[in-house]
Amino acid sequence: MYLGTQGQPATDDELGVLSQLGVNHMSSDPPGDWTTWDRHVFGAHMERLAKFGITMDMTLMPLGSRSAFENDSSNVFLGPSKERDEEIDQLCRLIEEAGAAGIRALRYNITILGHMRTEQRYGRGGARLSSFDYSKLDQTLGEFEGGAADADEMWERIDYFLGRVVPIAEANKVQIACHPMDPGIGDRLYRGVARVMGTVEGLKKFIAMHESDYHGLNFCQGTVSEMLENPGEQIYDVIRYFGERNKIFNVHFRNIKGGFLDFVEVFPDEGDIDMLRAIRVYKETGYKYMLMPDHVPGLAGDNAKRVGFAYCYGYINAALQMVAD
Repeated sequence: MYLGTQGQPATDDELGVLSQLGVNHMSSDPPGDWTTWDRHVFGAHMERLAKFGITMDMTLMPLGSRSAFENDSSNVFLGPSKERDEEIDQLCRLIEEAGAAGIRALRYNITILGHMRTEQRYGRGGARLSSFDYSKLDQTLGEFEGGAADADEMWERIDYFLGRVVPIAEANKVQIACHPMDPGIGDRLYRGVARVMGTVEGLKKFIAMHESDYHGLNFCQGTVSEMLENPGEQIYDVIRYFGERNKIFNVHFRNIKGGFLDFVEVFPDEGDIDMLRAIRVYKETGYKYMLMPDHVPGLAGDNAKRVGFAYCYGYINAALQMVAD
């Protein structure tokens, strides 16, 4: 278990800062259009990172946290179509090329509505906090532009996708790590769409489908905490459940205040989750990959994002030292 990060540092200066802060592992994407990524492009990018002592653990499938129509692979979870099959074929090729380059894992999202938040709130010193309050979610929007999809329909689409990509991941020894739907809203529909991977039970069902050592989770501790009525008490057993089954391939190690349907994302040291207790559970289950910051509160001043992430790197490094043998 070790410190990591995600992103595409644009300059050598940014990579140098990561190295200086002790961040030696990351999820990173090569430059350019993802359809051009092959083993040679991956290899060149890995060599660039290696010059700064950084290992490229993971890269990203073009299935991000935005709505389907804002993702490069727009049709994968929109139901049967020629375009869906063509895009899944492209993703299978990407898995093969990543495997040939020696990349451990690919992370991705299953969502068609995308990441949802309501008006931001403010934390200590006026830090801007990403927030969600279901009672303030805009309920006037009509049915999702790509069509409604209840729970049964969403599970059918997920089953089809996994049936295509899991055998390729297994054959090429590449872990594929799925991020939960953020935020979960239980069994409610929003814009006619079920967010089936926004509950712990949904995640349990997901990992049991097309069982493979290479099919698991990009375990966002913050997102999973948001699914719980009392995350400060419940999150540790959830970590243990997925960790003991070796289904955690990456961890977004972040904290929240609040819980199901009403929360804010805060600095790791001030939320409802005992982060040191959480990291001990990861260790107990044998988790052996990256812990990385995510959704860091917005700070004031110059280089705000870099400063915020640097704070979290230091926090995670200290926590790792606390639980070291």
